[in-house]
Amino acid sequence: MALALLGSTLLLGGCMATSKPLYQWDTYPAQVYGHFKGESADAQIAALELQLQKIQANGTAPPPGLHAHLGMLYSKVGRDDQMVEQLEQEKSLFPESAPFMNRLLAQLKK
Repeated sequence: MALALLGSTLLLGGCMATSKPLYQWDTYPAQVYGHFKGESADAQIAALELQLQKIQANGTAPPPGLHAHLGMLYSKVGRDDQMVEQLEQEKSLFPESAPFMNRLLAQLKK
């Protein structure tokens, strides 16, 4: 009986282990929400740049879409060179986004 109790305790204890998140979301969802509410592009750029600095300092991964969103914001304020850099970064981190990023880049060239 004691052995069964010990075994079930160990089994349940293993189920309770938490894993580290795959991405550091931080304030990114709030920034996307702010964008749709009409928040200033400059304020969002500053917040996302700060978040990227924190992510790099922690050695964690940025969430999907962060670089693309930042690139879109750069485009809104006329910083097209930085937009291209961010879209390329998104494409390299998340290869599945390449068709969409390539389409955005092609539209920029027109």
